[in-house]
Amino acid sequence: MFDWFRNLSRTQKLTFWACFGGWALDALDIQVYAQAIPALMATWDISKAQAGFAGGISLFSLALGGWLAGALADKFGRVRILQVTILWFSIFTLFTAAAQSFEQLVVLKALQGIGFGGEWAAGAALLSESLPTKVRGRAMGLVQSAWAVGWGASVLIYAIVFSFVQPEIAWRIMFVVGTIPAIFVLFLRRHVPEPPRAMATENKSGRYSAFIIFSRELIALTLVGALFSVGARGGYYALMTWLPSYLQTDRHLSVESSSAYLAVIIVAFWCGCAACAFLLDKFGRRRTVIGFSLCCLVSVYLYMYAPLSTSSMLVLGFPLGFFAAGVPASMGAWFSELYPQHARGAGVGFCYCIGGVIASWFPALVGKISEFMPLGTAIAIITCSCYGLLLISASLLRETSHEILDAEAAGMS
Repeated sequence: MFDWFRNLSRTQKLTFWACFGGWALDALDIQVYAQAIPALMATWDISKAQAGFAGGISLFSLALGGWLAGALADKFGRVRILQVTILWFSIFTLFTAAAQSFEQLVVLKALQGIGFGGEWAAGAALLSESLPTKVRGRAMGLVQSAWAVGWGASVLIYAIVFSFVQPEIAWRIMFVVGTIPAIFVLFLRRHVPEPPRAMATENKSGRYSAFIIFSRELIALTLVGALFSVGARGGYYALMTWLPSYLQTDRHLSVESSSAYLAVIIVAFWCGCAACAFLLDKFGRRRTVIGFSLCCLVSVYLYMYAPLSTSSMLVLGFPLGFFAAGVPASMGAWFSELYPQHARGAGVGFCYCIGGVIASWFPALVGKISEFMPLGTAIAIITCSCYGLLLISASLLRETSHEILDAEAAGMS
């Protein structure tokens, strides 16, 4: 199964692990905040709405960071900007550990989010230009699965730190641990080279701009790509945010351990990303995404409306998370192949991150409309609408699984 990885050059393997590690550490820092929310609320006597606002503000700045850092990566190089973004979010994570008020926390979370979005955009462009066409889909899909690794690490760190340290100090220690990614930059500087620039580029003017993705040639692609991201990420956010509440309130299912429940979701996330990664290369980008989207629609409908027993609900929770997590794993490879090299970083960063910002409102929308109808119905309406949008947008994007990227044309095997 992993013969393809053994056939990569040493440089390509190091680039893969660099992007995998960067994304895992990105997830670690983001999920550390989610684990620390109860302690933060107690420390500063803030409400759930305030805690949610502090987390949400980083999602907005994440979109800005992904777009701008992607454009800078087009101009100054993928590896250089990847280093800058990792240092950026590591530094502001450390500052967050020293925050003395809720207002300071909000500002620092906003600045921190810029680095999160930028790291994904620069890393996606770097990896896509460093790998052979025939394995690009599976490699980038597996990198997406690194999110589960970072997420799991944050849960483990939370369990250890909060078991031995008082909550008012424990959350600060967790943020300090979140500065580990800064050390990772040393690895990048020593072992990961910059992909070569293609000689034949569509960028005739030689100018680089964050707004080039809105040019006449690229604006349709950018709009469809953004809708694709909204559908893929919105369906996952709306479903996974409310699934525990749905099981407990509507289905009266007792979940004895939240950590055990999270473990199931994390494993489903990794398996979904990994499976999608291999199918992208075997069946192509469009067919794989459409297949996963249809499975999402069917599984959500059955989960919310079929007369299932409580044990069946728990068992079917795995494929539900599996298909929902698999779809976002396609975005790194597909978006990178859709954009020309001179606009790749900006395009990938904008589409992926702006989709996340818009999708971040969908859990709140589910909560709002559940005031007028059963929660399961509200979840089904929003998630099925998202996956319907995903099906439409995926059908509008061209198949790219056999296209050679600019860096390969320049001589990288």
